[in-house]
Amino acid sequence: MNHTIRNMVTEIEAMKAKLKQEIEKEETKAVSYRIEGESVIFDKESLLKQRAHMKHLWAWFKEVPLIQLMTAPVIYGMVIPAVILDASLFVYVRVVAPVFKLKFAKRKEFIVFDRHYLGYLNFFEKLNCVYCSYFNGLMFYAGSVAQTTELYFCPIKHAKRVAYGEEHFSKYLGYGDAEKYHDKLDALREKYTEPKKH
Repeated sequence: MNHTIRNMVTEIEAMKAKLKQEIEKEETKAVSYRIEGESVIFDKESLLKQRAHMKHLWAWFKEVPLIQLMTAPVIYGMVIPAVILDASLFVYVRVVAPVFKLKFAKRKEFIVFDRHYLGYLNFFEKLNCVYCSYFNGLMFYAGSVAQTTELYFCPIKHAKRVAYGEEHFSKYLGYGDAEKYHDKLDALREKYTEPKKH
């Protein structure tokens, strides 16, 4: 990656971090809450206002078309392969990380359960949110594990465009860049793995 591209990537990352901070500031202005450990705590007034907007179960069920309710077994049935994937990733990370000294992201950074604290969601909406938090978080975690593995074993960009974009490949080596490939590969591995103990 040349100097100009590296600088642009660094600037983009800095702007993303700044944007995230601004969004968080804006959101905490609109709703008053604090995070204590794993819990989200709303002040009493905010929670009462939220509960006033909750759609009660009978009204909620009346609005959901029957055809959509009938898809529930298909949607929730996906939890079975998700749990199998989750267990497989648990084993994979614990076997592969120490052997290759790979630094995998932590699962808890991807799978976050906090939407059930919202007072305006009824039981089924909260259940849906728990399911989506788990499933989507797991998919992003699986992607992170896969990228860490790819970064070690095959950190080469594709010649063709891929849907998940340049951000994924920003650390990777150029496609067709054969000169000193193995030297660059060793340097990259050293940068993104745990240091070797002497």
